[in-house]
Amino acid sequence: MDLLKWSKRPAAGVGARNPGVNILRGLVARATTPLLPDDYLRLANPLWTARELRGKVVDVVKETTDTATVTIRPGWGFPASYEPGQYVGIGLQIDGRWHWRSYSLTSIGSERDKTISITVKANPDGFLSTHLVDGVKPDTIIRLAAPKGDFHLPQPVPGQILFVTAGSGITPVIAMLRALAARGETPDICHIHSAPTRDDVIFLDEMEALADDSSAYHLNLQLTREMGKFDAARLDEWVPDWRERECWACGPPALLDALESHYEAGGLRHRLHVERFTIARTDHGGEGGTVHFAVSHKEARIDGATTLLEAGEKLGIAMPFGCRMGICQTCVVPLAGGYVRDLRTGVERREGERIQTCISSVSGDCTLDL
Repeated sequence: MDLLKWSKRPAAGVGARNPGVNILRGLVARATTPLLPDDYLRLANPLWTARELRGKVVDVVKETTDTATVTIRPGWGFPASYEPGQYVGIGLQIDGRWHWRSYSLTSIGSERDKTISITVKANPDGFLSTHLVDGVKPDTIIRLAAPKGDFHLPQPVPGQILFVTAGSGITPVIAMLRALAARGETPDICHIHSAPTRDDVIFLDEMEALADDSSAYHLNLQLTREMGKFDAARLDEWVPDWRERECWACGPPALLDALESHYEAGGLRHRLHVERFTIARTDHGGEGGTVHFAVSHKEARIDGATTLLEAGEKLGIAMPFGCRMGICQTCVVPLAGGYVRDLRTGVERREGERIQTCISSVSGDCTLDL
């Protein structure tokens, strides 16, 4: 073995922008074995580790009574740039257990600003979202997953755009709007946003200021307690040329389902780009049963509507995940035994097949090598 390979070997698999850094890490690791230099650096600064992506909470600012923007300073290895509209994985340790969820980035990514931000709406049934809005404190160390997702504007940006958002569905779109403003791009944008009342509109002041400052941005607020819920059939009234626009939509499942049906009926499904925060669950769930996690030596009895991913996380198992909606394939694992059922389609999978834990539930007992 030559000297260069011998020097690098202890740091193999540790990311570094400059390959020479791993030579230095490797040499130091030879002197500190069995620990790596990262083990010592992490004692000085928790963000100085290349084994996993980490971040530190810088600030938490309330946007509405149940929504807050969390600003995070990422540590080593986090991408310097990403596409506005993408999401990031957030891991937070609460009472000794790591909880993971994905949230849309509301920051736009730049070399100048080394922080990222997410804007979270507290969900009564969402343990982590509630904690992020009302419980997390500055200086808290969190785990991160790299930005992912296809919900972003293409290059070049279309000249005519329609945004349809509701509630926290504004979060990926506000990042797109901020990025366009930062780049000085002014496509013709019609934006329909729904919320129960003005007090519930996240980023209300920012969107209204943008509408006042730019003749190219047209904001249509639908306050549902006064005006009723979004009705796709009224697009002709609100945006007469909607058929000519590329549309990006994010919001509750009912709104997105209605939009998809409307666009499909008009033969325009290719113009609609949708981001869902939850999987489209149907009545195709499994019959329930026990999921066995063979490597972790844990098991859980769950109903046919609970996903395998959710079951594993409740047990404190480090489950692989990404979008949590059956799109990105990050959570795919082989089914070691038994049967599971796809919550979206009802298709049953059996031992030996590869399954997505974020959209699958037990159909009788099953075993995963996790």
